[in-house]
Amino acid sequence: MKALVLSGGAGTRLRPITHTSAKQLVPVANKPVLFYGLESIAAAGIREVGIIVGDTAREIRDAVGDGSRFGLDVTYIPQEAPLGLAHAVLIAREFLGEDDFVMYLGDNFVVGGITELVEEFRATRPDAQILLTKVADPRAFGVAELDVDGRVARLEEKPAHPRSDLALVGVYLFSPAAHEAVRSIAPSARGELEITHALQWLIDERRTVKSTIISGYWKDTGNVADMLEVNRSVLELLTPRNEGSVDEATEIIGRVSIGGGATVRASRIVGPVVIGAHTVVENSYIGPSTSIAEHCRVTDSEIEYSIVLSGSSLHGVGRVEASLIGRNVEITPAPPIPAAHRLVLGDHSKVQISS
Repeated sequence: MKALVLSGGAGTRLRPITHTSAKQLVPVANKPVLFYGLESIAAAGIREVGIIVGDTAREIRDAVGDGSRFGLDVTYIPQEAPLGLAHAVLIAREFLGEDDFVMYLGDNFVVGGITELVEEFRATRPDAQILLTKVADPRAFGVAELDVDGRVARLEEKPAHPRSDLALVGVYLFSPAAHEAVRSIAPSARGELEITHALQWLIDERRTVKSTIISGYWKDTGNVADMLEVNRSVLELLTPRNEGSVDEATEIIGRVSIGGGATVRASRIVGPVVIGAHTVVENSYIGPSTSIAEHCRVTDSEIEYSIVLSGSSLHGVGRVEASLIGRNVEITPAPPIPAAHRLVLGDHSKVQISS
């Protein structure tokens, strides 16, 4: 079995972070989202991985390399534009050959990995197997409708009026039958080859499409709110460690990981929190569900439920929460502005101004 990992796309919902960084490389608990997916693929016993890349190809290549750090053999497959998930399968035909494969969206996060799913697919070998999960607003996803026996009857891509609350999770397993399916469909109204259409083609052709409803944790990390929630979830599993320097005036509560060369002075850290290597925290409060990357500086500030990327600093800014702060950002207090009233009043006006 091979793996096809999708790491193209512009990441518009994470802008301005993704103006200068691939969305798949935005870190969760100080590790890029994409790396969690690659680790899950390796843990499932898959070694050959094709990574679909677009405008951020160089950045993805620099981060992942040849895949050996993950125990993988990586091939990069350029996609000229984000033309749909089924288009990614179409252009990966030569790489995939006649092997079964798992398709994994590089900005998705599945707690617990995919090992059991891959083992189940290998044992039963349907033409396709999809993961489903219940969501509050299915309109933003591919949606599955099941028949009375629990089999997949119909699939729709981002329907205006969803027939169910079962959304497709960004992990799919296919036999080589997928290649005929993606060649047999036409672009959708938005000009993309939709994987839901390819799956529906398999269903209409009476091929076997299985589904698994997962109760575990899954997130599409395509926006800031989901990034912060995934960060919180991963930090709940954090193993405490201290490879830095913490003075006696500092109070550490709960699960906290401090990287090598980091310095924490006269501060209060309430976990789960991860502090990256060579970061300085001084006279500050770091609250739960916060990840601070390497080479950052936090002084005379408070921050909670946030992600701070490498090289950034917060100095004297009071409280910051529920924030995603990019690389090499400087946050400082605004200069004082003299208090004044500016008035344009008509004749015979009466105005009361509080001092």
